[in-house]
Amino acid sequence: MTPQEILEQYGPREAMEYDVVIVGAGPAGLATAIRLKQLNADISVVVLEKGSEPGAHILSGAVMDPRAINELFPNWKELGAPLNQPVTGDDVLFLSETGSRRTPDWLVPRNFHNDGCYVISLSNVVKWMAQQAEGLGVEIFPGFAAAEVLYDEQGRVKGVATGNMGIGKDGEPTDSFQLGMELLGKYTIFAEGARGHLGKQLLAKFNLAEGRDPQSFAIGVKELWEIPADKARPGLVVHTAGWPMTDDTFGGGFLYHLEGNKVTLGFVVGLDYQNPYMSPFEEMQRWKAHPAIRAHIEGGKRIGYGARAINNGTPQALPRTVFPGGALIGCDAGYLNAARIKGSHAAIKSGMLCAEALAPALAAGRAHDELSAYPEAFGKSWLNEELQQSRNFKLWFKKGKLAGQLMTGIEQWLLPKLGVASPPWTLHTTRRDNESLRPAAECQPISYPKPDGKITFDRLSSVFISNTNHEENQPAHLTLKNAAIPVQVNLGKFAGPESRYCPAGVYEFVKNDDNTERLQINAQNCVHCKTCDIKDPMQNIVWVTPEGGGGPNYSGM
Repeated sequence: MTPQEILEQYGPREAMEYDVVIVGAGPAGLATAIRLKQLNADISVVVLEKGSEPGAHILSGAVMDPRAINELFPNWKELGAPLNQPVTGDDVLFLSETGSRRTPDWLVPRNFHNDGCYVISLSNVVKWMAQQAEGLGVEIFPGFAAAEVLYDEQGRVKGVATGNMGIGKDGEPTDSFQLGMELLGKYTIFAEGARGHLGKQLLAKFNLAEGRDPQSFAIGVKELWEIPADKARPGLVVHTAGWPMTDDTFGGGFLYHLEGNKVTLGFVVGLDYQNPYMSPFEEMQRWKAHPAIRAHIEGGKRIGYGARAINNGTPQALPRTVFPGGALIGCDAGYLNAARIKGSHAAIKSGMLCAEALAPALAAGRAHDELSAYPEAFGKSWLNEELQQSRNFKLWFKKGKLAGQLMTGIEQWLLPKLGVASPPWTLHTTRRDNESLRPAAECQPISYPKPDGKITFDRLSSVFISNTNHEENQPAHLTLKNAAIPVQVNLGKFAGPESRYCPAGVYEFVKNDDNTERLQINAQNCVHCKTCDIKDPMQNIVWVTPEGGGGPNYSGM
């Protein structure tokens, strides 16, 4: 049965009405809810979260700039926010295949300065924010995935519907079937993270990206380790450039020492990479084996794994963030600062700015119109000023590693010393990440070493410790517009890049009985990183929401 047929047979859906409906209980969505309640406790607010609990799907480095949380909760220390480990040192390393060179402190560009910041688990911070929100009267519904945007007769957003539960693999309702609910709001705010499923639809429907550069993304592959006490250096922040990346690929590593003898580390690869044989997961494993990285984790135990697509955050690519009835916030809009490798402070600030536009609109009796005060406030904010300072960072690297490093030095080190806060030039791009792959025949295959099970690992054992789980008897949430394209185009021209760019082993090409090949989709492995939705060369793969509560269940990530 189609979704419409199910609705006709089992409907109508139960509806609940609120002043504000928020999709996504990440830092942006929760900051919006919290700030709304701070401004007016009588505003009714509901937050939908597709993870099993707030924080379950949250993945970030993370070094947090506390500027935004200072504004949201000036007394966050007294309230017990889990910002426990101040940054104690910054190492910026340039790696060769076997060696490393540390950048002298006086030469480190401003974007890599982390004085006053904290090494955190963003998952834990989000759990704490959810507790604060509920204490203020915000309703949070975990395990409910917003699957559909609802519109009124005038085409304005009026809310969202959650996905139906208990649909079998054949698309038919099972004995455990439950119809989704409608959450209706005077305004609906979308905070789904990078490449949001509904945000993507809204961008298209309201033409929000018209006149803007295309959004650019990277994939971050991350692990959490417990290390011997004698290796612990709480608060040390390490960033690396160079090996194993080739000259035409944007990427680098991070390694942060948390409290409690834990290290969080990961590798970021720009999704505009050209060689279809590249595997971001394997690049991360290879990077860990470098002597400069191995020294931090050898003798330790890997206790967490995850992956997530990341906005590259150029303001040139920031879409219009408001439309009749709602707004995009956080990484659903694209506020991350790639130069600083930070997004949580931007997400929180964008949510606050949105809330500060919502509260007076609701007080004036408005509903379902455009919150123009939100983008206007962003334009005057410190967040916009910060993003403008690094607006060219990613785009210089599109011109090559040497250009990227040289111009980062000029824009983030030299110009500030000359009293110039923001570069007087602006770069642009017109190419989308999925358009960057070169045919396999033009590229060199990459031979990755086998995992040793101590420092380096395979994908399936990695997915296992991400605690990923999906209800097995449900339709695959990774769908194809055309089932022939994976073999005819992706495999034939690009050597099947989906089997390598997915960090969870979702996609594999297998032989049929007649020796032809087909794409097998192991949707149960999916960690919801959205890389396939971005990088698929023909944009043939479409990520849709699985049943609520499915996916990874990150702890301390």
